[in-house]
Amino acid sequence: MSMKLDLGKVLFLILLLTLSAMAAMAGNIKGTVLDKQTKEPLTGATVQIEGTTLGVVAGLDGDYTLEVKDGTYTVVVKYIGYRDISLPNVKVKGNTELNFEMESDSQSLGEVSVTAVAKKNNEVALMQEQRRSLVVQSGVSAQQIAKTQDKDASEVIKRVPGVSIIDEKFVMVRGLSQRYNNVWMNGSAVPSSEADSRAFSFDIIPSSQLDNMVIVKSPAPEYPADFTGGFILINTKDMPSSNSFNISVGTSINDQTHFKDFLHSKGSSMDWLGFGSGFRSLDAGMKGKLNMYPGYDTGNNPRVDVLNNGFHNDWTLKTISPLGDLKLNMAYNRRWETESGRMYGLLAAVNYSNSYKTYLDMENSLYGPYDVTNDKEVFMRKATDNQYSNDVRLGAMLNLTFQPRNSNHHYEWKNIFNQIAKDRYSERVGFNAQPDKINNLEYYYSSRTTYNTQFTGKHTFDDNHLDWSVGYAYANRDLPDRRLIERTDRTNATMSLYRIKREFTRLDEHIASANANYRREFQFGEVEPTLKAGVYGEYRTRTYNTREFQYYWQPQNNLPAGFEYDEDLASNVLIDSNYGPDKLYMQEVVNYMNNYEGKNTQVSGYVGINVPVGAFNFYAGARYEYTHQELIMNTKQYEESKHSTDYDYKDLFPSINAAYKLSEKHQFRVAYGKSVNRPEFRELSTSVYYDFDLGSSVMGNADLKAAYIENVDLRYEWYPSNGEQISVALFYKHFNNPIEWTYTMSGGTDPIYSYLNAKGANNYGIEVDIRKNLDFIGLRDFSFSFNGAWIESKVQFNEGTNNIDRPMQGQSPYLINTGIFYNNQEKGWNAAVLYNRIGKRIIGVGNRYGSSSEGDARNIPNSYEMPRNSIDLSLSKKWGNWEVKAAIRDLLAERYYFKQFEDVKVNGKKRTIEEVTRSYKPGRNYNLTIGYSF
Repeated sequence: MSMKLDLGKVLFLILLLTLSAMAAMAGNIKGTVLDKQTKEPLTGATVQIEGTTLGVVAGLDGDYTLEVKDGTYTVVVKYIGYRDISLPNVKVKGNTELNFEMESDSQSLGEVSVTAVAKKNNEVALMQEQRRSLVVQSGVSAQQIAKTQDKDASEVIKRVPGVSIIDEKFVMVRGLSQRYNNVWMNGSAVPSSEADSRAFSFDIIPSSQLDNMVIVKSPAPEYPADFTGGFILINTKDMPSSNSFNISVGTSINDQTHFKDFLHSKGSSMDWLGFGSGFRSLDAGMKGKLNMYPGYDTGNNPRVDVLNNGFHNDWTLKTISPLGDLKLNMAYNRRWETESGRMYGLLAAVNYSNSYKTYLDMENSLYGPYDVTNDKEVFMRKATDNQYSNDVRLGAMLNLTFQPRNSNHHYEWKNIFNQIAKDRYSERVGFNAQPDKINNLEYYYSSRTTYNTQFTGKHTFDDNHLDWSVGYAYANRDLPDRRLIERTDRTNATMSLYRIKREFTRLDEHIASANANYRREFQFGEVEPTLKAGVYGEYRTRTYNTREFQYYWQPQNNLPAGFEYDEDLASNVLIDSNYGPDKLYMQEVVNYMNNYEGKNTQVSGYVGINVPVGAFNFYAGARYEYTHQELIMNTKQYEESKHSTDYDYKDLFPSINAAYKLSEKHQFRVAYGKSVNRPEFRELSTSVYYDFDLGSSVMGNADLKAAYIENVDLRYEWYPSNGEQISVALFYKHFNNPIEWTYTMSGGTDPIYSYLNAKGANNYGIEVDIRKNLDFIGLRDFSFSFNGAWIESKVQFNEGTNNIDRPMQGQSPYLINTGIFYNNQEKGWNAAVLYNRIGKRIIGVGNRYGSSSEGDARNIPNSYEMPRNSIDLSLSKKWGNWEVKAAIRDLLAERYYFKQFEDVKVNGKKRTIEEVTRSYKPGRNYNLTIGYSF
């Protein structure tokens, strides 16, 4: 019999347990709670004194200690799916040992229902899952999320050893960028919501929707081979343990943003819900015909009517003073059990947030090689940005569970929807490499939608286990009417209008997937091997379309005299009376080569066998994957001229995971496996996109090849007691043809970013994870958590390129996450102090750039994000059905710095030049949330 724990239903009992009177009690009852047939420990079983609130929960090994006064009691033991045990007339005097063996209650729940509804939303359960796992994995539970008060999945996942975050949403695992990680949600693949990177935006999942997140770090046959850093399994909440309705209202204040001037452009009546794209979209859509000015609708450059195509033509800015961010959460849980034994579960949730962020005096510069002759910096861009961003998030979740009378079967239907919108206005002042003075304004609105649905089933037939799922996922990223005004003194010494352009981009991605997994348990004497096999299929499509328009005017026009020099273009020039064929008009910059379509078909199958032999456990297998990618692009700029390019991959990926148990609390793991990193549609497409933050264009590379990686893991694990863990892991990865970020120079001063295959790379490091209760030093109800990593990597490029051998982009040499937690269930207090720091990591890659007068090679240096300290404080208190949470995020509010470093010789002396490319002050956040449970 294979048994997994289910702690969901006993959470209610845990909250009733009180430990306050234990110090005065002279006796104790201790022992273990085991499954009578399998002898497996029943973690989470409750041992109580009948008629009182005294009780404990069995730990990882099924062990418990219940402190009571000397006397005679009735002891009751309960666990979901098992028959209750009631033992009367237990006489306690001093230490009394009672060991319990529980029988499965097949009539009420049965073996499989326990397996199907196994809970992993608390630290003990997730740790037990990690301990018994056949692979190297780490995770974080809903219980830990509640302690930290993290707002979304991007904040949650950085609590896992070896994980860091880039751009507040992309995950780095073991120093490897987002492209080397894979993400599934509820057992199915998820689409990318990013147009220009192979990445999943973790900020789109609110923490309130999470049950747990697990990161698998070693290859195994049942997992896709397309991951090297980590395979991230996001699991949303499922079968509720009780009936409830919860509502919470929160606010957040940033000391750099709120109660201060905030600039924004006019929006729509639906912006507050995150659905503002319609207001900004074109009447003709992404491919329709536009209305032209009469008499100017033919020829190579027809003139677009600015006023009669649905363009949003209000460029003026409004000033507000945000009072605070708003956060709302509602969750409804319902569980039904019929007289016939059928069980139904419903979990519905809605969440909403509306937040503001201001970055003032933000450095945004790029440097060339240092001028050693004149001993001065060489700017390719020197600018200061002011940025005002309003983010709206709307999410909903609906999960349905059905448990038939025959508890050998279990069905779930999970749905999750999220909508995120960003309305941002940016100003940039400075000069470029020419050097021209620049004054650029960007009006930016983006809308991201994701929807995931899965229907799953789990079945048990004696020693045979089958689970399956069918899923569909959709994501889009809509950038309607990204407006850009550029002013410069290029033509003369006076700042004047250089260019106005408007861009529309739309990405849509669909994924349909299905998988089935079979497990069979055998017994040959004392050896009990397990056979695993499965199949997986996925079909993914992506469409990416762009339209770009630029404003023009003729030398002889009817515009106000000197309009080009007006400093307030929004109020005085970009108004209805100044639009017309003889005034300001638009022309479409047609480039069908920037559009593309992609289709991806993957079929895979695997087989694996797990053989436990004494203290050893061997799990070996292989996975075969066939992947066909079709990229459809246009070969001509001015008309649709679709051409397909096919990419086929047929690969076998072996893996082995072995473990050796020194004792029930100590074990070693070793793992080896091969993995792959295939190019994505956007990376293969040669379409070009201008990134305002980079100040540069980004394009793909149709000649990219897949990267292949060999992975080795070694880990020691120690589980001192219930809820405690200490682990140390070593890892090594060797890459062939890794896909790396690079750039070339256009016109000698303007970088164009792209991708290329490097020759090879190595990545290795050590991870430490400690979770320990502090009662052994007299700090009852306190616990300590520490996870850290030291990582090294190096990318080698082929000779003859302009790229420099360097660490992998985004890789930090060290990561530190630590915290002290206080949890007093009796009095309802919960508090945490959290600390985070990452080492210096490459954000912008460098390049070769000629040679010095002495013949030394000169390089444009790499740009690094510098280390900074982050401290978060959180406190919560429960009063009956009420709960109040308070937190301070980023207490130190240290400034972010991004720098370039270059070693040079000036007048024969060696120096290291340090140049700031980007810096800004994020401010600290003060959060307050009030919740009520019905």
